[in-house]
Amino acid sequence: MDTTLAPQVRRVPVRGMELSIREWPGQGRDFLLVHGLASNARTWNLVAAKMSEAGHHVVAVDQRGHGLSDKPETGYGFDDVCTDLTALIDAMSLRTPVVCGQSWGGNVVLELAARWPEVMSGLVMVDGGFIDLSGAPGVTWEQIAVDLKPPPLAGTPRVQMMERMRGFHAGWNEEQLEMQMANFETMEDGAIRPWLTLDRHMQIVRALWDQKPSQLYERVVTPTLIAVAPAPDSPRMMRKEHEVDEASKGIKTASALVQRFQPRHTYR
Repeated sequence: MDTTLAPQVRRVPVRGMELSIREWPGQGRDFLLVHGLASNARTWNLVAAKMSEAGHHVVAVDQRGHGLSDKPETGYGFDDVCTDLTALIDAMSLRTPVVCGQSWGGNVVLELAARWPEVMSGLVMVDGGFIDLSGAPGVTWEQIAVDLKPPPLAGTPRVQMMERMRGFHAGWNEEQLEMQMANFETMEDGAIRPWLTLDRHMQIVRALWDQKPSQLYERVVTPTLIAVAPAPDSPRMMRKEHEVDEASKGIKTASALVQRFQPRHTYR
């Protein structure tokens, strides 16, 4: 299979709107890939190409409000975004796919598995699915609303944003940078603005605050893999490991793959 083959990009009518998808060919198992908050389907490009090379049929979706999909004013809670996915699976005649979600997308696919286990044959939660914003001691919605409010990037020149990205991710190649830049619309004057508006972003954050993943775990009967990447600091990694431990205990069909944090430097 030629992994340099570009995916087919098209829009699929779903529930009175259209969702943009990226599709890689394959005769094997179907996979549906779900991105995180304020991200886009292109974030899966490298993974999807490898999966297609292995013979699988892979679909990555821009969730509502994101990327090239339609952007209704409302419907950013878990009820709607999960129903979007069940409708997409049906519209594309996907054969009980393995459903993978990253970060917020992990919490989306957890909810999907708890409500509609019959639509999938496997569940993969990548750095998500166990995110419990209201679960930490002493945390308040008011603080979360400040901490998770996105920075005001609208109007930033695209070339300037690309340079920032290169500074943040020195090891990334141009393809990886473009995957990240696909989170933004480029205007005629060369400036960018996020595809996901602030209001819709905060609707999603509020839904995450209200969701209690621990109440969903015991309802998941699908074979589940929890994959966790290193955190940027040891305290956050310890928090992740605790959350993953709780999810692994709660989801009886789960196994976990945790990449532990390794400090880059030793300070004396």
